[in-house]
Amino acid sequence: MVEYIKNNYGSVPEHPWDKYPNYVVFRHPNNKKWFVLIMDVPADKLHIGDTDTIIDIIDVKVRPELVGSLRLKDGVFPAYHMNKEHWVSVILSDSFDDGELKSMIDESYRLTQ
Repeated sequence: MVEYIKNNYGSVPEHPWDKYPNYVVFRHPNNKKWFVLIMDVPADKLHIGDTDTIIDIIDVKVRPELVGSLRLKDGVFPAYHMNKEHWVSVILSDSFDDGELKSMIDESYRLTQ
């Protein structure tokens, strides 16, 4: 997804926290608002496992009226580290459709303009 974001939005990955070198933020070039946050977090942060299991997730902003229905999908959770009314976390795995995730990234970009 990193290449997709760089190629489609001209946004470069930023690593804002020394403590979390694997966390990547993508911002709008003009207003500096985040539209994607990629992290590796212990599974217990999403209440799906223990602290020893690390999972890769992506946070995207979505329309509030869609949050509930999106959370019903496998691999979609209330956002870790972001406002849970406007953001969701998606597990980055082969089981979540790439096309749908790209659409969610596109929508996140539009919503944060």
